[in-house]
Amino acid sequence: MRYPNEDPELLALVHRYVAPDRRYLKLGGRIRRMTDPERAEFVRALGEDAGAVTPGELAILLEGGWRERRTAAWLIAVARRTEFRESLGELLLASEVCFAGSDYCVTLAGFGTPADADLLAAYLDRYLRRPDLYYDQPAAMGALLHLDAKLRADRAARFLAPDGLWHQWIDGPPRKEHHGTPDSYRESISWACAFADESAEHLPATDR
Repeated sequence: MRYPNEDPELLALVHRYVAPDRRYLKLGGRIRRMTDPERAEFVRALGEDAGAVTPGELAILLEGGWRERRTAAWLIAVARRTEFRESLGELLLASEVCFAGSDYCVTLAGFGTPADADLLAAYLDRYLRRPDLYYDQPAAMGALLHLDAKLRADRAARFLAPDGLWHQWIDGPPRKEHHGTPDSYRESISWACAFADESAEHLPATDR
């Protein structure tokens, strides 16, 4: 992992893409609490930066901590840079840092192909067997359900069966007292994908 305080190249990218207006904190659910003018400015800036950032810069951001990685995931999602699909799948499965995994799920859901569903299913196959770990299982389930709806598939069904891994994870120790429902997770992922699409309207014409 690369650290900005030890890496001038990464630090410059943090100043350019991650830190302005504390973007890394606002990505995700906090966007919903913005005023209309704040949202319009945030959407515009995110779209423009998604078009400006280079693949090499994104690769460097994905080697950083959670702030850098979650920002990179959103920039990738907005610009639909599908060449990062496998890298995001590997990062999701590795679960090296907190907070960024749900953003990888949003990006994979936005890519919208069976290959992305494969990566999400692989994550669920591994981490639903670990009820002791509350990582990004809800986001991955929501993303897989989003893709099922889009692709007219039923990949999530085996996890959600009464004796399936989802219920084993929910009911396994420690019990998850305040979890939502799979449909609520799907709704959150679908909203995030729609926001990425909205930001993509501000990409330069050559990037669309």
